[in-house]
Amino acid sequence: QVQLEESGGGSVQAGGSLRLSCAASGRTFSNYFMGWFRQAPGKEREFVAAISWRGATTYYTDSVKGRFTVSRDNAKNMVYLQMNSLKPEDTAVYYCNANRGIFNYWGQGTQVTVSS
Repeated sequence: QVQLEESGGGSVQAGGSLRLSCAASGRTFSNYFMGWFRQAPGKEREFVAAISWRGATTYYTDSVKGRFTVSRDNAKNMVYLQMNSLKPEDTAVYYCNANRGIFNYWGQGTQVTVSS
C-alpha cells in the first residue's frame, strides 16, 4: 500500500509559479507510475501530468504543456509538479496519484488558486 501527501499549494497571481510536492510512503515507490490530477469546482477530476517509473517518460495534458513540469526522486519517494505561467483556469485542488496496475492510490489534495 502507498500513502500520498501533497504540499505546496497556495494562492498566486496569474503568471506566477508554484511547486507542488507529493511525499509517498512505502518501499516500492519506484514501481509506481506517478501522476497529478486536478479538480475544479463543479468539474470532473482531470489528468494533468504523469511520469514513468524511472522518470524517463513524462506526459501532459495539452493545456499545461510548456508550463508544467513533472519530476520524481525515487531515492526520496517524492514526486513534484513545477507550475509556471499559472492561469486562473489552473485553479483547482491538485491530487497526487500512484498507479500500478489494479492498485491506485490518491493523496488528499492541495488547493491551488490563481487570481487574475
